[in-house]
Amino acid sequence: MVPLAVVTAVAMLVGWFPATAIWHQQSELNATTAQINAIKNQQRALTAEAKSIDSKSAAILLAREQYQLVSPGQSLIQVLPGTGANNANPNTGDPGLQPLVSPSSVSSLVASSKTAAKHRGSATKAFISRLVRTLEFWR
Repeated sequence: MVPLAVVTAVAMLVGWFPATAIWHQQSELNATTAQINAIKNQQRALTAEAKSIDSKSAAILLAREQYQLVSPGQSLIQVLPGTGANNANPNTGDPGLQPLVSPSSVSSLVASSKTAAKHRGSATKAFISRLVRTLEFWR
């Protein structure tokens, strides 16, 4: 009878003991503790940064470097980088640095503009003819 009672007691203890709930709660506590430690580390880092920026000169330096702010009466000038030294034509960035057009190539520029004008005229005529065909039901 005693062995049966012991087996029954063990079965009841295993069946009703909330081992999995305790294990899940412990894992949640560990995760929360890790989050609290990470937030404390961030707080220490931010406090140290706030102490380093506490002086007026450091705040002005930070405002200039990160936010491009200037003191009253000053103006901000930004020099933009070029298009790159690896390009085949380094003069593509600034039109003022491009070479002048030679007089011999002017005739080809004029001819290409006349060709473009012809295409524009034919496109206009084609549009008008399509418009007239569309509106033929008015006749």
